[in-house]
Amino acid sequence: MRRVDVASALVYDDQDNLLLVKNKNGDSFYWGPPGGAVEEGETLEQAVIREVQEETGYSIAITGLNSVREMFFRKSEHHALIVTFYARVISGDLEIADPDQEILEAIWANADTARTLMPSLFEQLKLSSEDNKTMAFYAFEGLK
Repeated sequence: MRRVDVASALVYDDQDNLLLVKNKNGDSFYWGPPGGAVEEGETLEQAVIREVQEETGYSIAITGLNSVREMFFRKSEHHALIVTFYARVISGDLEIADPDQEILEAIWANADTARTLMPSLFEQLKLSSEDNKTMAFYAFEGLK
């Protein structure tokens, strides 16, 4: 299995809305926080800052760590390590500039909408509508 490092960000606005992106996956799509693969020579922090900029148009500052998760993808034979940070917007406007053209839409969503759009991931990241910051955690999420 080939190792793939992925960095993503939970970015909240002043009203506790979460920044989400609609990812294209073949003929289907899924919602999640902005993020993507770490490129050669990048740190996790550099990768997530770049990915959020490309996928949403926002420049961010990292404010904490949400989680380190890992899983095995049998079909692609990848061993993924997914690091999710907390971040805040420091500049920019909502605009998709994804060079891979895999992002269909970017929105700010309240907790109920986020839970509806990405129910499994909402639970995996231990998000809640009462408190949008959980203590950092590690989880092995098995085979996909």
